[in-house]
Amino acid sequence: MMSNTTKNPSKVPPGTVINGKWNKNRYKVIRMLGAGANGTVYLADHQGQLVAIKMSSDYGSIASEMNVLKSFSKVQGSSLGPYLFHGDDWEHNGRSFPFYVMEYIQGDDLLSFIKKKGDDWVGILLLQLLASLDELHSQGWIFGDLKPENLIVMDASHSIRCIDVGGTTPIGRSVKEYTEFFDRGYWGLGTRKAEPSYDLFAVAMIGINVCYPNRFQKQSDRKRQLLEIVDKNVKLRPYNKVIRKALLGEYGSAKEMRRELLLSIQAKNDRRVKGSVTSKNVKSNKKNGGFAETFFILLIVGCIYGLYIFSQLTG
Repeated sequence: MMSNTTKNPSKVPPGTVINGKWNKNRYKVIRMLGAGANGTVYLADHQGQLVAIKMSSDYGSIASEMNVLKSFSKVQGSSLGPYLFHGDDWEHNGRSFPFYVMEYIQGDDLLSFIKKKGDDWVGILLLQLLASLDELHSQGWIFGDLKPENLIVMDASHSIRCIDVGGTTPIGRSVKEYTEFFDRGYWGLGTRKAEPSYDLFAVAMIGINVCYPNRFQKQSDRKRQLLEIVDKNVKLRPYNKVIRKALLGEYGSAKEMRRELLLSIQAKNDRRVKGSVTSKNVKSNKKNGGFAETFFILLIVGCIYGLYIFSQLTG
């Protein structure tokens, strides 16, 4: 067990065994996965199975997040968040820490994955994300604290999954947790009211973050700053219209934004295919003369070899 100096769930060292008060399950902490305003997430082992444990000193936030994960599970085929196993309490040093146990999603965060696999994945992953957000919004929630660190691309399927649901907020209320770079309020382009367009602004900023991984600070004319960045960046050019509209709050739903993003990706691919065909035709014309010459040489060699065999048989 851990030392008596541990007073909060953000300081649980590796090797600590967490004993569930109610379910009597035992979890051995392997390492910390992340920490936020509403608690800390640990990777743990339970009877040979890797799980993620979210622990907090705030019963309200744990209960709220569990309700969100339960609502996710009601959506058939949902890939919104990790699967929730159960909740429990851990009593330690005279204190009680609420926690819940969930699926451990293995993979890279969004920016790391794109850095490995290439920029062609940007549009594909954003399409997946928008489909998931459309499901979430239909359930009456917004994600709120949407950022690359909260998005994992799974190793096996290359599907995107949302983790850390601490920022999820019922539609109509005020967003309770956010990261400034992805927050439209920070950029002066809207309020922090929980509505689909709040998440869609963050999706646009994720697209920008892919091209500017170190991020940047706001300037006096924040709107102009963002729009100029979108217009000038070559990588963002195929998605220019979609990102601009999302930044300006012109989409009413994730489905609408996804539809226009899909059209942008198709147009990009069509241009690429057309350019490739044109290039191949030019190369083909250059190669036709060479092919005829090669064929003639092979024909002569074949005839000489045939005559040689014939002479050996009749000699």
